[in-house]
Amino acid sequence: MSAALRCLLGGCGSWRLFCGVTQHPLHIRCVGGAAEVGTRPSKEEQLWETEGSLHFSAARLGPFFQDRPVLKNPFLEDALLRGYLRRHLPQEAVFSDLRAFGERVATEVDGWGRECEVTPPRLEHFDPWGRRVDHILTSPAWKRMKELSASEGMVAIAYERSFGEWSRVYQMSKLYIFSPSSGLYTCPLAMTDGAAKVIQSIGVTWPVEEAYKRLTTRHPERFWTSGQWMTERQGGSDVASGTETVAVPQTDGWYKLHGFKWFTSATDADMTLTLARVCDKAGATTPGSRGLSLFYAEVSRDQDGRLRGIEVQRLKDKLGTRQMPTAELLLDGMLAHKLSEDGRGVSSIANMLTITRIHNSISAAAAMRRVVQLARDYATRRTAFAKLLKDHPLHMQTLARMEVETRGAFLLVMDVCRLLGREESGVATQLDAHLLRLLTPVVKLYTGKQAVAVVSEGLESFGGQGYIEDTGLPGLLRDAQVLSIWEGTTNVLSLDVLRCVTRSSGMVLHAYFTHVKSLLAGASGVSSLSPAVGAVDCALSKLEGFIREAASRPPGYLELAARDLAYSLARIFTGTLLIDHASWTGASPSDTYAALRWCEQDLCPVASKQINYDPNCAGLDAALVFDQTTEG
Repeated sequence: MSAALRCLLGGCGSWRLFCGVTQHPLHIRCVGGAAEVGTRPSKEEQLWETEGSLHFSAARLGPFFQDRPVLKNPFLEDALLRGYLRRHLPQEAVFSDLRAFGERVATEVDGWGRECEVTPPRLEHFDPWGRRVDHILTSPAWKRMKELSASEGMVAIAYERSFGEWSRVYQMSKLYIFSPSSGLYTCPLAMTDGAAKVIQSIGVTWPVEEAYKRLTTRHPERFWTSGQWMTERQGGSDVASGTETVAVPQTDGWYKLHGFKWFTSATDADMTLTLARVCDKAGATTPGSRGLSLFYAEVSRDQDGRLRGIEVQRLKDKLGTRQMPTAELLLDGMLAHKLSEDGRGVSSIANMLTITRIHNSISAAAAMRRVVQLARDYATRRTAFAKLLKDHPLHMQTLARMEVETRGAFLLVMDVCRLLGREESGVATQLDAHLLRLLTPVVKLYTGKQAVAVVSEGLESFGGQGYIEDTGLPGLLRDAQVLSIWEGTTNVLSLDVLRCVTRSSGMVLHAYFTHVKSLLAGASGVSSLSPAVGAVDCALSKLEGFIREAASRPPGYLELAARDLAYSLARIFTGTLLIDHASWTGASPSDTYAALRWCEQDLCPVASKQINYDPNCAGLDAALVFDQTTEG
């Protein structure tokens, strides 16, 4: 043993080579007890004397520290975003603004977002003297996000319409850059944008004229955010049967709201839109959606600092989105103005749902882009098995698959934004209108699922550090999970797709097939894209065949197929957009490769699983899920 140690530490000379750095001799005592001053070390102790230094002696940490991934300017790091804007919105003012904003996000705003994460909101029910105040206390960074959102025009850009039908694309591009660093402030912005859209569609008149101006201003001192208080204890998406809140008419034409709102996001908003049932003098209300009306209410306090007509019961303890206050509210006489006609509440919020679902989709694509950007940077810094991660083919294949999903999500979302911009500018065709109605639930449901999968895969690329909270990485996944839930779950939105097909008498599908075939025809002359064009064309034929077959099947057939049908619509349309983008003159080889890779997957899963849609399977599915069979 002594000979081995002598060889290792001194005799063979390998220790100095291993250390690599010459330092002053270090004397380590490996036996208990203190040596006397001036005594000569024993032979055993001399074995531990070296001319180098033991790396972990005296509680040293060792010489290696892994470099963290660095967030660079998200605009300059995103070739697809810049290429898309060069093709559709080649305005220097837009590029200059997004370039400068991207730099600010990387160097300043991202730190605010982290502060919002580690300093979540808290509820102060009472003041020191026992008075109920219900103050929701947020971090200084959360308040800075509000100021930034106003001054950068996060909502205003869409309503100024300085770039005509492309104003929505400009606005959403900026939100796409902002979202992963925003500390979830994009959630109140989504509801603010939705509220402005509803007010604009109903009419900007008293008493909401001032509110509309505040929702769409660039002046931080005047800027308001809006809540969206729809969810009650009985239901989320099923507002028709789940809304119990009543509106009591007042003699001055206003109403007082009484009810319990189970889930109110961004509860520190300045105003809100909410649903309630108008009651008559006997207290009776109309059930179902026919009894729901839409109301506008301002959140205010009396001279003693108490909320008027509201009690905050508690803040929600959520898996993610912890940066943002979400609360249960008791409405106890909150003063409100009826914004819609009687019984037209659900139809009046349709515009709001369109806006918030698009915002949700932007956040999904942005989350994917952020984790890919960080993973790409980390691959240039992390060495494993004697090579940087970027030099491991399997690792780069994984990142490439994530990149393809991210590109597809971005183009799908941006095309819906394009359609929204055309509608708002008054230049939309009937085909555009049908596409917007069909693709809004499709893009929301598909990108929400994509985001969870891609962000989860992205965390793996950091190894164990992807699981450590103080890196900030796990928050990306926790926050992504809400994207498939908020504003309609995957199944709810899949059924909404069927609903819009039925209500349009199939015209939304006709518009879909017409547009896809038109885009494929435009790329038919690009030989490098032929495999992708062929794959999408084949999938489109399968989809048409499925729809014809479904028309002759029992009613329950399409309901069981709804989820796979929505996925098929998303994949085929996304493949078409990737092909179209790769066929323009400014496209790069990477654009072509991404289109080819996307089209390698099953683009039409609904045509591959028809056996599962037999209505008889519903009973078997239930029996499988609730199987309680035990041995014996």
